[in-house]
Amino acid sequence: MPTLHLTADEEAMLGGRDGDGVALAMRVIVGQARISDAPRLVEITSSHVDSCLYHGQVSLDFAHRLVDLGARVRVPTTLNVGSTDLIHPDLVRDHELAAAGRELMAAYVELGCTPTFTCAPYQLPHRPALGEHIAWAESNAIVFANSVLGARTDRYGDFLDVCAAITGRAPYAGLQTPEARRGTMVFDCRPLGEFTDLTYPLLGHHIGSVVGAEIPVLLGIPSDVGEDDLKALGAAAASAGGVALFHAIGVTPEAPTSIDGLPVRVVDLETLQRVRRELSTVASELDAVSIGTPHASYAECVQLSELVVGPPLKLPFYLSTARATRERLAENGVLQVLEAAGVTVVVDTCTYITAILSPTWKYVMTNSGKWAHYAPGNINVSAILGSLSECVASARAGHVVLDS
Repeated sequence: MPTLHLTADEEAMLGGRDGDGVALAMRVIVGQARISDAPRLVEITSSHVDSCLYHGQVSLDFAHRLVDLGARVRVPTTLNVGSTDLIHPDLVRDHELAAAGRELMAAYVELGCTPTFTCAPYQLPHRPALGEHIAWAESNAIVFANSVLGARTDRYGDFLDVCAAITGRAPYAGLQTPEARRGTMVFDCRPLGEFTDLTYPLLGHHIGSVVGAEIPVLLGIPSDVGEDDLKALGAAAASAGGVALFHAIGVTPEAPTSIDGLPVRVVDLETLQRVRRELSTVASELDAVSIGTPHASYAECVQLSELVVGPPLKLPFYLSTARATRERLAENGVLQVLEAAGVTVVVDTCTYITAILSPTWKYVMTNSGKWAHYAPGNINVSAILGSLSECVASARAGHVVLDS
Protein backbone atom coordinates (compact mmCIF):
# COMPACT_ATOMS: atom_id res chain seq x y z
CA MET A 1 0.00 0.00 0.00
CA PRO A 2 1.55 3.33 -1.03
CA THR A 3 2.00 6.05 1.54
CA LEU A 4 -0.27 9.05 1.01
CA HIS A 5 1.78 12.22 0.64
CA LEU A 6 0.15 15.55 1.45
CA THR A 7 1.61 18.93 0.60
CA ALA A 8 2.16 21.48 3.33
CA ASP A 9 -0.94 23.34 2.15
CA GLU A 10 -3.03 20.17 2.33
CA GLU A 11 -1.69 19.34 5.79
CA ALA A 12 -2.68 22.84 6.89
CA MET A 13 -6.21 22.43 5.52
CA LEU A 14 -6.50 19.09 7.30
CA GLY A 15 -5.25 20.69 10.51
CA GLY A 16 -7.89 23.41 10.51
CA ARG A 17 -6.01 26.40 9.14
CA ASP A 18 -8.93 27.29 6.83
CA GLY A 19 -11.66 26.50 9.31
CA ASP A 20 -13.54 23.50 10.61
CA GLY A 21 -15.60 23.08 7.43
CA VAL A 22 -12.54 22.70 5.24
CA ALA A 23 -10.94 20.38 7.81
CA LEU A 24 -14.01 18.12 7.78
CA ALA A 25 -14.06 18.03 3.98
CA MET A 26 -10.34 17.28 3.87
CA ARG A 27 -10.76 14.37 6.29
CA VAL A 28 -13.28 12.87 3.88
CA ILE A 29 -10.97 13.34 0.88
CA VAL A 30 -7.96 11.94 2.72
CA GLY A 31 -9.99 8.96 3.92
CA GLN A 32 -11.08 8.18 0.38
CA ALA A 33 -7.53 8.62 -0.88
CA ARG A 34 -6.29 6.02 1.58
CA ILE A 35 -9.07 3.60 0.65
CA SER A 36 -8.20 3.96 -3.04
CA ASP A 37 -4.42 3.68 -2.42
CA ALA A 38 -3.79 7.11 -3.88
CA PRO A 39 -0.16 8.26 -3.49
CA ARG A 40 -1.22 11.91 -3.39
CA LEU A 41 -4.06 14.32 -4.01
CA VAL A 42 -4.59 16.28 -7.20
CA GLU A 43 -5.81 19.85 -7.57
CA ILE A 44 -9.11 20.08 -9.45
CA THR A 45 -10.45 22.92 -11.59
CA SER A 46 -14.18 22.30 -11.13
CA SER A 47 -16.75 20.11 -9.41
CA HIS A 48 -20.27 18.92 -10.19
CA VAL A 49 -22.24 17.97 -7.08
CA ASP A 50 -24.90 15.26 -6.99
CA SER A 51 -25.41 15.50 -3.21
CA CYS A 52 -28.11 18.16 -3.72
CA LEU A 53 -30.57 15.40 -4.67
CA TYR A 54 -32.50 14.52 -1.49
CA HIS A 55 -32.08 10.92 -0.27
CA GLY A 56 -33.22 11.33 3.32
CA GLN A 57 -32.40 13.28 6.46
CA VAL A 58 -28.69 12.48 6.21
CA SER A 59 -28.57 14.56 3.01
CA LEU A 60 -29.76 17.61 4.92
CA ASP A 61 -27.68 16.90 8.02
CA PHE A 62 -24.41 16.79 6.12
CA ALA A 63 -25.12 19.90 4.05
CA HIS A 64 -26.24 21.90 7.08
CA ARG A 65 -23.16 20.75 9.01
CA LEU A 66 -20.90 22.10 6.29
CA VAL A 67 -22.82 25.39 6.23
CA ASP A 68 -22.70 25.72 10.01
CA LEU A 69 -18.93 25.15 9.95
CA GLY A 70 -18.50 27.98 7.45
CA ALA A 71 -17.44 25.86 4.51
CA ARG A 72 -17.44 27.33 0.98
CA VAL A 73 -16.49 25.76 -2.32
CA ARG A 74 -13.15 26.96 -3.68
CA VAL A 75 -13.52 25.86 -7.32
CA PRO A 76 -16.38 26.55 -9.76
CA THR A 77 -19.10 24.10 -8.70
CA THR A 78 -22.29 23.25 -10.55
CA LEU A 79 -25.26 21.44 -9.04
CA ASN A 80 -26.98 18.35 -10.33
CA VAL A 81 -30.76 17.92 -10.39
CA GLY A 82 -32.64 18.25 -7.12
CA SER A 83 -35.88 16.73 -5.87
CA THR A 84 -38.20 19.49 -7.04
CA ASP A 85 -38.77 21.97 -9.85
CA LEU A 86 -38.15 25.36 -8.26
CA ILE A 87 -39.70 27.22 -11.18
CA HIS A 88 -42.81 25.01 -11.45
CA PRO A 89 -43.31 23.72 -7.87
CA ASP A 90 -46.91 22.67 -8.54
CA LEU A 91 -45.65 19.90 -10.85
CA VAL A 92 -44.37 17.85 -7.90
CA ARG A 93 -47.07 15.82 -6.16
CA ASP A 94 -45.07 14.85 -3.05
CA HIS A 95 -45.07 18.14 -1.12
CA GLU A 96 -43.03 16.79 1.80
CA LEU A 97 -40.29 15.55 -0.52
CA ALA A 98 -40.39 18.82 -2.46
CA ALA A 99 -39.96 20.86 0.73
CA ALA A 100 -36.98 18.77 1.83
CA GLY A 101 -35.54 18.96 -1.65
CA ARG A 102 -35.91 22.74 -1.73
CA GLU A 103 -34.16 23.07 1.64
CA LEU A 104 -31.28 20.89 0.48
CA MET A 105 -30.87 22.74 -2.81
CA ALA A 106 -30.75 26.04 -0.90
CA ALA A 107 -28.08 24.70 1.45
CA TYR A 108 -25.76 23.89 -1.44
CA VAL A 109 -26.26 27.33 -2.91
CA GLU A 110 -25.29 28.70 0.51
CA LEU A 111 -22.05 26.73 0.21
CA GLY A 112 -21.24 28.76 -2.89
CA CYS A 113 -22.36 26.31 -5.56
CA THR A 114 -23.93 27.70 -8.74
CA PRO A 115 -27.67 26.84 -8.88
CA THR A 116 -27.56 25.12 -12.27
CA PHE A 117 -29.60 22.07 -11.18
CA THR A 118 -28.86 20.06 -14.30
CA CYS A 119 -27.52 16.57 -14.91
CA ALA A 120 -25.79 17.86 -18.06
CA PRO A 121 -23.24 20.44 -16.86
CA TYR A 122 -21.25 19.85 -20.04
CA GLN A 123 -23.97 21.83 -21.87
CA LEU A 124 -23.07 24.93 -19.84
CA PRO A 125 -20.33 27.44 -20.69
CA HIS A 126 -16.78 27.07 -19.32
CA ARG A 127 -16.69 23.29 -19.48
CA PRO A 128 -13.39 21.53 -18.69
CA ALA A 129 -10.76 20.97 -21.36
CA LEU A 130 -8.71 17.97 -22.37
CA GLY A 131 -6.56 16.73 -19.49
CA GLU A 132 -8.08 18.91 -16.76
CA HIS A 133 -8.53 17.23 -13.39
CA ILE A 134 -12.09 17.68 -12.11
CA ALA A 135 -14.37 16.08 -9.52
CA TRP A 136 -17.74 15.40 -11.09
CA ALA A 137 -20.57 13.28 -9.78
CA GLU A 138 -23.68 12.08 -11.74
CA SER A 139 -22.97 9.07 -13.93
CA ASN A 140 -23.79 10.59 -17.32
CA ALA A 141 -21.80 13.75 -16.57
CA ILE A 142 -18.81 11.66 -15.55
CA VAL A 143 -18.81 9.54 -18.71
CA PHE A 144 -19.30 12.59 -20.95
CA ALA A 145 -16.52 14.59 -19.28
CA ASN A 146 -14.07 11.70 -19.47
CA SER A 147 -14.97 10.45 -22.93
CA VAL A 148 -16.09 13.40 -25.04
CA LEU A 149 -14.19 16.25 -23.36
CA GLY A 150 -11.15 14.26 -22.29
CA ALA A 151 -11.20 15.78 -18.81
CA ARG A 152 -10.26 13.52 -15.91
CA THR A 153 -12.66 12.55 -13.16
CA ASP A 154 -13.19 9.39 -11.21
CA ARG A 155 -16.63 8.29 -10.00
CA TYR A 156 -17.51 10.55 -7.08
CA GLY A 157 -20.63 9.91 -5.09
CA ASP A 158 -22.63 11.95 -2.61
CA PHE A 159 -20.63 13.95 -0.04
CA LEU A 160 -17.29 13.13 -1.65
CA ASP A 161 -18.19 15.47 -4.51
CA VAL A 162 -18.86 18.51 -2.35
CA CYS A 163 -15.85 17.78 -0.15
CA ALA A 164 -13.69 17.88 -3.28
CA ALA A 165 -15.27 21.22 -4.19
CA ILE A 166 -14.56 22.65 -0.73
CA THR A 167 -10.94 21.50 -0.63
CA GLY A 168 -10.16 21.82 -4.33
CA ARG A 169 -8.62 18.35 -4.14
CA ALA A 170 -9.41 14.79 -5.17
CA PRO A 171 -7.51 11.52 -4.69
CA TYR A 172 -5.04 10.85 -7.49
CA ALA A 173 -6.49 7.46 -8.24
CA GLY A 174 -8.76 5.68 -10.70
CA LEU A 175 -9.58 7.66 -13.82
CA GLN A 176 -7.53 10.61 -12.63
CA THR A 177 -4.47 8.55 -13.69
CA PRO A 178 -3.49 7.80 -17.30
CA GLU A 179 -2.96 4.10 -16.59
CA ALA A 180 -6.60 3.58 -15.62
CA ARG A 181 -7.92 5.24 -18.80
CA ARG A 182 -6.78 2.58 -21.25
CA GLY A 183 -9.41 0.66 -23.18
CA THR A 184 -10.10 -2.94 -22.19
CA MET A 185 -12.58 -4.28 -24.76
CA VAL A 186 -13.41 -3.43 -28.37
CA PHE A 187 -16.93 -3.25 -29.75
CA ASP A 188 -16.97 -3.47 -33.54
CA CYS A 189 -20.04 -1.45 -34.54
CA ARG A 190 -19.39 -1.43 -38.29
CA PRO A 191 -22.05 -4.09 -39.02
CA LEU A 192 -24.71 -1.65 -37.78
CA GLY A 193 -24.49 0.32 -41.02
CA GLU A 194 -26.28 3.67 -40.92
CA PHE A 195 -26.79 5.05 -37.40
CA THR A 196 -30.08 6.63 -36.28
CA ASP A 197 -30.76 8.62 -33.12
CA LEU A 198 -32.09 5.43 -31.52
CA THR A 199 -28.89 3.51 -32.27
CA TYR A 200 -26.94 5.37 -29.60
CA PRO A 201 -29.01 4.64 -26.46
CA LEU A 202 -29.46 1.03 -27.56
CA LEU A 203 -25.74 0.63 -28.21
CA GLY A 204 -24.89 2.28 -24.90
CA HIS A 205 -27.20 -0.01 -22.95
CA HIS A 206 -25.70 -3.06 -24.63
CA ILE A 207 -22.13 -1.95 -23.98
CA GLY A 208 -22.80 -1.15 -20.32
CA SER A 209 -24.48 -4.50 -19.71
CA VAL A 210 -21.45 -6.30 -21.17
CA VAL A 211 -18.44 -4.42 -19.76
CA GLY A 212 -19.73 -3.28 -16.37
CA ALA A 213 -17.15 -0.78 -15.14
CA GLU A 214 -14.50 -1.58 -17.76
CA ILE A 215 -13.52 0.80 -20.55
CA PRO A 216 -14.96 0.03 -23.98
CA VAL A 217 -13.37 1.03 -27.27
CA LEU A 218 -15.88 1.59 -30.07
CA LEU A 219 -14.99 0.96 -33.68
CA GLY A 220 -17.28 2.24 -36.43
CA ILE A 221 -18.95 5.23 -34.75
CA PRO A 222 -19.67 7.82 -37.49
CA SER A 223 -17.03 10.56 -37.58
CA ASP A 224 -19.74 13.25 -37.77
CA VAL A 225 -21.58 12.02 -34.66
CA GLY A 226 -23.02 14.86 -32.57
CA GLU A 227 -22.61 15.48 -28.85
CA ASP A 228 -26.28 14.73 -28.17
CA ASP A 229 -25.82 11.24 -29.60
CA LEU A 230 -22.65 10.68 -27.57
CA LYS A 231 -24.57 11.92 -24.53
CA ALA A 232 -27.30 9.33 -25.14
CA LEU A 233 -24.74 6.56 -25.63
CA GLY A 234 -22.75 7.38 -22.51
CA ALA A 235 -25.80 7.86 -20.29
CA ALA A 236 -27.20 4.46 -21.26
CA ALA A 237 -23.83 2.76 -20.79
CA ALA A 238 -23.38 4.33 -17.36
CA SER A 239 -26.88 3.18 -16.34
CA ALA A 240 -26.74 -0.38 -17.63
CA GLY A 241 -23.23 -0.86 -16.25
CA GLY A 242 -20.70 1.33 -14.52
CA VAL A 243 -19.10 2.84 -17.61
CA ALA A 244 -17.32 6.09 -16.73
CA LEU A 245 -15.19 6.34 -19.87
CA PHE A 246 -15.47 5.07 -23.42
CA HIS A 247 -13.26 5.61 -26.44
CA ALA A 248 -14.67 6.00 -29.96
CA ILE A 249 -11.94 5.60 -32.54
CA GLY A 250 -11.71 8.64 -34.77
CA VAL A 251 -14.13 10.59 -32.57
CA THR A 252 -13.10 10.99 -28.93
CA PRO A 253 -9.82 12.69 -27.97
CA GLU A 254 -8.14 9.83 -26.09
CA ALA A 255 -9.19 6.96 -28.36
CA PRO A 256 -6.33 4.52 -29.06
CA THR A 257 -4.76 4.29 -32.49
CA SER A 258 -4.24 0.53 -32.10
CA ILE A 259 -6.55 -2.11 -30.66
CA ASP A 260 -4.12 -5.01 -30.99
CA GLY A 261 -4.44 -7.50 -28.16
CA LEU A 262 -7.84 -6.35 -26.94
CA PRO A 263 -10.83 -8.71 -27.00
CA VAL A 264 -13.35 -7.82 -29.72
CA ARG A 265 -17.14 -8.14 -29.68
CA VAL A 266 -19.19 -7.56 -32.81
CA VAL A 267 -22.42 -5.57 -32.54
CA ASP A 268 -25.05 -6.08 -35.21
CA LEU A 269 -28.64 -4.95 -35.80
CA GLU A 270 -30.02 -8.11 -34.23
CA THR A 271 -28.19 -7.23 -31.01
CA LEU A 272 -29.78 -3.79 -30.85
CA GLN A 273 -33.21 -5.17 -31.70
CA ARG A 274 -32.87 -7.51 -28.73
CA VAL A 275 -31.84 -4.60 -26.49
CA ARG A 276 -34.88 -2.62 -27.58
CA ARG A 277 -37.14 -5.53 -26.66
CA GLU A 278 -35.45 -5.75 -23.24
CA LEU A 279 -35.96 -2.05 -22.54
CA SER A 280 -39.51 -1.81 -23.87
CA THR A 281 -42.87 -3.20 -22.85
CA VAL A 282 -44.84 -4.63 -25.75
CA ALA A 283 -48.02 -2.56 -25.67
CA SER A 284 -50.10 -0.32 -27.86
CA GLU A 285 -51.60 1.46 -24.87
CA LEU A 286 -49.84 4.66 -23.83
CA ASP A 287 -50.44 7.16 -21.02
CA ALA A 288 -47.72 9.78 -21.53
CA VAL A 289 -44.36 10.63 -23.09
CA SER A 290 -41.27 11.83 -21.22
CA ILE A 291 -38.01 12.89 -22.85
CA GLY A 292 -34.91 14.75 -21.70
CA THR A 293 -32.90 12.26 -19.66
CA PRO A 294 -30.16 13.46 -19.48
CA HIS A 295 -31.48 16.99 -19.75
CA ALA A 296 -32.34 17.93 -23.32
CA SER A 297 -29.94 20.29 -25.05
CA TYR A 298 -31.04 23.45 -26.79
CA ALA A 299 -30.71 21.72 -30.17
CA GLU A 300 -32.88 18.82 -29.03
CA CYS A 301 -35.54 21.24 -27.75
CA VAL A 302 -35.55 23.06 -31.08
CA GLN A 303 -35.91 19.76 -32.91
CA LEU A 304 -38.86 18.87 -30.69
CA SER A 305 -40.48 22.25 -31.31
CA GLU A 306 -40.37 21.60 -35.04
CA LEU A 307 -41.94 18.14 -34.64
CA VAL A 308 -44.84 19.20 -32.40
CA VAL A 309 -46.12 21.90 -34.75
CA GLY A 310 -49.21 20.52 -36.47
CA PRO A 311 -52.04 18.27 -35.27
CA PRO A 312 -52.48 18.46 -31.48
CA LEU A 313 -50.94 16.02 -29.03
CA LYS A 314 -53.47 13.71 -27.45
CA LEU A 315 -51.27 12.60 -24.55
CA PRO A 316 -49.33 14.43 -21.81
CA PHE A 317 -45.82 15.20 -23.04
CA TYR A 318 -42.96 16.07 -20.66
CA LEU A 319 -39.61 17.61 -21.55
CA SER A 320 -36.88 17.80 -18.90
CA THR A 321 -34.13 20.35 -19.44
CA ALA A 322 -31.82 22.74 -17.62
CA ARG A 323 -33.09 26.10 -16.40
CA ALA A 324 -30.34 27.77 -18.45
CA THR A 325 -31.62 26.03 -21.56
CA ARG A 326 -35.19 27.01 -20.72
CA GLU A 327 -34.14 30.65 -20.45
CA ARG A 328 -32.55 30.49 -23.88
CA LEU A 329 -35.65 28.81 -25.32
CA ALA A 330 -37.82 31.58 -23.88
CA GLU A 331 -35.59 34.29 -25.33
CA ASN A 332 -35.83 32.78 -28.81
CA GLY A 333 -39.55 31.97 -28.75
CA VAL A 334 -39.03 28.20 -28.79
CA LEU A 335 -40.44 27.72 -25.30
CA GLN A 336 -43.69 29.37 -26.33
CA VAL A 337 -43.99 26.99 -29.31
CA LEU A 338 -43.44 23.98 -27.09
CA GLU A 339 -45.92 25.06 -24.42
CA ALA A 340 -48.53 26.05 -27.01
CA ALA A 341 -48.30 22.52 -28.40
CA GLY A 342 -48.98 21.06 -24.94
CA VAL A 343 -45.43 20.18 -23.89
CA THR A 344 -44.80 20.47 -20.14
CA VAL A 345 -41.27 21.75 -19.59
CA VAL A 346 -39.66 20.45 -16.38
CA VAL A 347 -36.47 21.98 -14.95
CA ASP A 348 -34.23 21.40 -11.92
CA THR A 349 -35.18 17.72 -11.69
CA CYS A 350 -36.22 14.75 -13.83
CA THR A 351 -39.43 12.77 -14.17
CA TYR A 352 -37.92 9.38 -13.31
CA ILE A 353 -36.74 10.49 -9.85
CA THR A 354 -39.43 12.95 -8.75
CA ALA A 355 -43.19 12.46 -8.27
CA ILE A 356 -44.33 14.40 -11.34
CA LEU A 357 -46.06 11.83 -13.54
CA SER A 358 -49.49 10.59 -12.45
CA PRO A 359 -49.35 7.46 -10.26
CA THR A 360 -52.18 5.97 -12.31
CA TRP A 361 -50.15 5.93 -15.52
CA LYS A 362 -48.81 2.52 -16.51
CA TYR A 363 -47.19 3.02 -19.92
CA VAL A 364 -44.80 5.88 -20.68
CA MET A 365 -42.73 6.34 -23.83
CA THR A 366 -39.25 7.84 -23.89
CA ASN A 367 -36.32 8.27 -26.24
CA SER A 368 -33.82 7.78 -23.39
CA GLY A 369 -32.11 4.51 -22.63
CA LYS A 370 -31.35 5.79 -19.13
CA TRP A 371 -34.99 6.70 -18.45
CA ALA A 372 -36.18 3.34 -19.79
CA HIS A 373 -33.68 1.57 -17.53
CA TYR A 374 -34.52 3.36 -14.28
CA ALA A 375 -38.16 4.46 -14.49
CA PRO A 376 -39.78 1.02 -14.06
CA GLY A 377 -38.08 0.55 -10.69
CA ASN A 378 -38.23 4.17 -9.57
CA ILE A 379 -41.78 5.21 -10.46
CA ASN A 380 -43.45 1.89 -11.29
CA VAL A 381 -44.21 2.41 -14.97
CA SER A 382 -43.62 0.25 -18.02
CA ALA A 383 -41.35 2.00 -20.50
CA ILE A 384 -41.52 2.01 -24.28
CA LEU A 385 -38.30 3.17 -25.97
CA GLY A 386 -38.60 5.05 -29.24
CA SER A 387 -36.95 7.71 -31.33
CA LEU A 388 -37.92 11.34 -30.83
CA SER A 389 -40.11 11.27 -33.93
CA GLU A 390 -41.80 8.08 -32.70
CA CYS A 391 -42.43 9.74 -29.32
CA VAL A 392 -44.14 12.71 -30.99
CA ALA A 393 -46.11 10.52 -33.40
CA SER A 394 -47.31 8.36 -30.50
CA ALA A 395 -48.37 11.36 -28.41
CA ARG A 396 -50.24 12.71 -31.41
CA ALA A 397 -51.97 9.38 -32.14
CA GLY A 398 -52.78 8.58 -28.51
CA HIS A 399 -51.15 5.15 -28.72
CA VAL A 400 -47.75 3.63 -29.48
CA VAL A 401 -46.53 4.31 -33.02
CA LEU A 402 -43.26 2.72 -34.10
CA ASP A 403 -41.50 3.09 -37.42
CA SER A 404 -40.30 -0.50 -37.34
